Order: sequence, then C-alpha cells, then structure tokens
Amino acid sequence: MFVAIDRTSKFALVQLAESANRVTASAFLEALVAAVPYRIHTVLTDNGIQFRFAPRHANGPTARSMTHMFAMHCRDHRIEHRFIRINHPWTNGQVERMNRTIQDATVRRFHYDSHDQLRRHLDDFVAAYNSGKRLKRLRGLTPYQFICKAWADEPHRFTLNPLHQMPGLNT
Repeated sequence: MFVAIDRTSKFALVQLAESANRVTASAFLEALVAAVPYRIHTVLTDNGIQFRFAPRHANGPTARSMTHMFAMHCRDHRIEHRFIRINHPWTNGQVERMNRTIQDATVRRFHYDSHDQLRRHLDDFVAAYNSGKRLKRLRGLTPYQFICKAWADEPHRFTLNPLHQMPGLNT
C-alpha cells in the first residue's frame, strides 16, 4: 500500500499494489502528480528499494552510471526527493498515523473476499476522508475544502482549478 499525505492540507492519496517495486512506486508518483491540483515540490519517502538503490549498490558503479526509476520521475516533475533517516520511522509520522487510521477503518473492521473489494472500500474511505472528514488541524475544514480555500486565496500556486476535481456524480 502506497500512501501520500500533503503536510499542509492533509489531503491523502492511497493506492493498493500487488507488490512494492520501482514500477509501482513510480506509477504511484505519477498518479499523485495527476491527483493534486498544485505543484509538488518535495517528496519524503522511506529507504525502501522501490525508492532508491539498495545500500550495497548505493556507491557502486550501478549508482554512478544509472538513475533509479523513482528518482527519474521526481526529476521529470522537478520534485525534490528526500529520505527519512534509517531506523527513524517517527520522521514520517503523518504517514504512519494515516496507515493506522486506514487499517482501523478497513482490514481491522471488515472481512474482504477479494482484493478488489478491499480496493473499492479503500477508495471510498479515502474519498470520504478527503471530502467529508473535518479536521481540527484545519480549523474544521475538510482537506478538500482547505485546498479550495487556498486556491481562492492564492490561485497562482495551482496548476488546476480544484473545483474541477470535486468528488461526486461528475467523477
């Protein structure tokens, strides 16, 4: 499961993948860039091999002559890619807390007969979270409302009008 959270608006994007590898991580980054209506400037990830070369290859000829697929996609979108410190999961605390929230709302509460059923429920939960969950941190706004308010205040920061991505019957 890949999870992305915007640090200011708490907008979340979750994608369930069969395996976590370079291809699925890069596809998730592309989905994230398409989903948010503003330019992403920094991505913070853990040190998994889906995001960087293994430590034994980090300083070898492989790293000098090749670029990791995730790093290439970050460079293509002009995104700075940062890593959390090894053995410091609290550095990525917002994602860890969101993982727990997702687990509490899905797999710890319901039994799923297939991955597709889990995927549909996960998509519904994330849509409800982004457009219906009022957060104290955002002064009672939902993540989607916070993004729309930011767009009204500073439209030059956005690449798309977030109102065009409104959840509901038009999606």
